[in-house]
Amino acid sequence: MTERIKSLLDRTFAKEQKKFRRDVDWKPLLDKFIAEGVDDETRARMGLEAMLAAEEPAFMEGETIHFLRTVKQIPDLHSDAEMDARRAAGTAFGEKGVVFNLTADFGPTIAVGLDARLDEIAARLAKAEAEGDAEGVNFLRNADLSVRAVLGLADRYGIEHVPHKGARTLHEALQFLRILHYAMWCEGEYHCGLGRIDQYLFPYYDADIKSGRLTDEAALEELEEFFIACNRDSDLYIGVQQGDNGQSVMLGGVTRDGKNAFNDLSRLCMKACGELKLVDPKINLRVDKTTPLEVYEAGTELTKEGLGFPQYANDDVVIPALQKWGYELEDARDYSVAACWEFLIPGVGMDINNIDAVSFVGSLDAAMRGASAAASYEDVEKAFFGEIQRRADALVKKYAHVEILPGPFVSVISTGCVARARDICKGAKYNNFGIHGTGIAVAVDSLAALKDVVFEKRLVTLSELVKLLDTDFAGRPDVLSAAEAAPKMGNADPRADEIAKRLIAFWGHAFDGKRNDRGGIFRPGTGSAMYYIWHARDVPASPSGRLRGQPLSANYAPSLDVPVKGPISVVRSFTEPDLGPVCNGGPLTIEIHDSAFAMPDGVTKVAQLVKFFVERGGHQMQINTINRETLVDAQKHPDLHRHLIVRVWGWSGYFVELDKEYQDQIIKRVELCA
Repeated sequence: MTERIKSLLDRTFAKEQKKFRRDVDWKPLLDKFIAEGVDDETRARMGLEAMLAAEEPAFMEGETIHFLRTVKQIPDLHSDAEMDARRAAGTAFGEKGVVFNLTADFGPTIAVGLDARLDEIAARLAKAEAEGDAEGVNFLRNADLSVRAVLGLADRYGIEHVPHKGARTLHEALQFLRILHYAMWCEGEYHCGLGRIDQYLFPYYDADIKSGRLTDEAALEELEEFFIACNRDSDLYIGVQQGDNGQSVMLGGVTRDGKNAFNDLSRLCMKACGELKLVDPKINLRVDKTTPLEVYEAGTELTKEGLGFPQYANDDVVIPALQKWGYELEDARDYSVAACWEFLIPGVGMDINNIDAVSFVGSLDAAMRGASAAASYEDVEKAFFGEIQRRADALVKKYAHVEILPGPFVSVISTGCVARARDICKGAKYNNFGIHGTGIAVAVDSLAALKDVVFEKRLVTLSELVKLLDTDFAGRPDVLSAAEAAPKMGNADPRADEIAKRLIAFWGHAFDGKRNDRGGIFRPGTGSAMYYIWHARDVPASPSGRLRGQPLSANYAPSLDVPVKGPISVVRSFTEPDLGPVCNGGPLTIEIHDSAFAMPDGVTKVAQLVKFFVERGGHQMQINTINRETLVDAQKHPDLHRHLIVRVWGWSGYFVELDKEYQDQIIKRVELCA
């Protein structure tokens, strides 16, 4: 790391950028929208224009990649009353209703420049006007003005060549990417991924290296400066917790024509992250059965640093799964992640990959209460699956009509929108909805315990067990002890794993034949997002021995406080099910004690664990390197642990910036020694 980069890093982490920020009162703009009945498309454009006009060019000493947020708040384009009225009229929205969890197609615009995009818009506008296409004319005019607003701020920064023209060097490409990504946030989009940067930036890197304009050391410095820039405004970004901002990149995998895509820029990106030790950008690494161990080892070096990434995605599972869901082969090969771990095709996906979730723990609780007189375990499991199906069907009905608010600028850098003369909010090539399935391990453990305690050992009846759950097993420590000792998912115990296989198989087909009103399908997954905290609040104790209020495990992971034999047994259990049908995303999340890296072969052993997971058909995996004592001390003395990074659910954040509820859940997670 050069002295210049170290200086930028230190000052960014010290929040020096905050001195440039100010508050802006956007209420008059919203009042104008309401009073004049301004349409959604025009509001989006005017909001972006106002936001960028209010921005003041700001520079940190020593930087060469510019664009820094100086306005804290993005304008609200719609009042709560307006949005509530739409919902009351039968319209559903994903989260805030705007475009989110999206990765744009940055590469083509970086290659040709925004002036060329203006030319395309002008040509298409003339056609739309000739055809009398009022909707298309409105979109294209707003798209044109949105692009001009972005160019206007770039001109005020004094940036030459880009973004007007296409990038010629890696530095220009990085500066261009910074501008495009920054503008998306200013337009109101959030959880904006960066996509496959080692693919669309590689031509500039390769040309610079071959021409002698750059050495690898100089290219590393440019990458590190760009990565630092990703961390300057991230505390202003929308998220459930600090760090939950979707600034993810995808490295490696295969190209659209199926060739190996891991390249020298992939390696350089990983090296940059290892040196900087920042939470952004979050690294995702695509691998398969042919990936050499050295690539896993390079990824594990980042895990060793405690970054919580890379998150691994298995091409051998993901690509066929996407194809079965209707994605064309070339697109499936080009997958990235939307923000955390939900799979999406950059530029052509307007999938809402985390539109909602089904609580398996809640489903089981409801099923038990409705089938308290069940004569057999099989009757309870059948009732459980029936409740899952009922809740899945309810979500299909809930999202019978979904709208997304416009984003004229992001539409310009998304494939096909200008050609169609329609905003991406109207849909893209793929318009699928993703549904999480939360509490998988707790549900499996509960079913295994129920079978053991109620129907085999007959310690209690099902109706008696239900009553005990409402009191945290009060008065029956023997039942609680038996529940805790019952088979658990994560120990390679067939008694639990067979239940998991049936549950995952059922969940994978719960939405078969169902389509949304945007022409897409529903994609079930094994992720949890923040629901692992939220859903835990809605249920009493569980038959597994989990008590009221205890959170569920995040994503696809063993239940909290469950003794497991070790990481190998966890991998074996969690790769027993066929994970293709539940490939919306949701990684196996495990914790490794930092002592695993004390031995010289620690990195290789953990890398082999990931490789073992991939070879067994795992879909996604992320590893936290933690030390329980360090985490507890960080709660007590946060000032001493400001740099401590943890993996939360699909993103990494600074531990001391998390709410205590999330900190406590992480502390409770199982520590596994590799």
